[in-house]
Amino acid sequence: MLRPIKNEQQYENTLERIYMLMQKEIKVDSKESDELEILSILTKEYENEHYPVPSPNPLEAIKFRLDQMNMSEAELSEILGGRSRKSEILSGKRKLSLSMIRKLAEKLNIPAGVLIQAY
Repeated sequence: MLRPIKNEQQYENTLERIYMLMQKEIKVDSKESDELEILSILTKEYENEHYPVPSPNPLEAIKFRLDQMNMSEAELSEILGGRSRKSEILSGKRKLSLSMIRKLAEKLNIPAGVLIQAY
């Protein structure tokens, strides 16, 4: 019977069971595939509560996304409204405005929640 994960030992046991299930060739909509899905959900909830991942710094998120998308800082300047503004933002001398956050969220697909954090 599946139960919520309440402690570290149960968490470790669940991870082992997930690993065992993932080694099998499970058929879609089988009892084992349902078990794997439910265990994954329970594990995710436990990890979110006990091992939360902090949101990235907005400036680091922008730099990381530029690198991921193979974009240049010149292209970022176009989004932010000029080279000097881009430099001020990336150096931390100027904060992102609401319109900049909207543009960055749209063009770079960075969640607005990450961009509005204090830095």
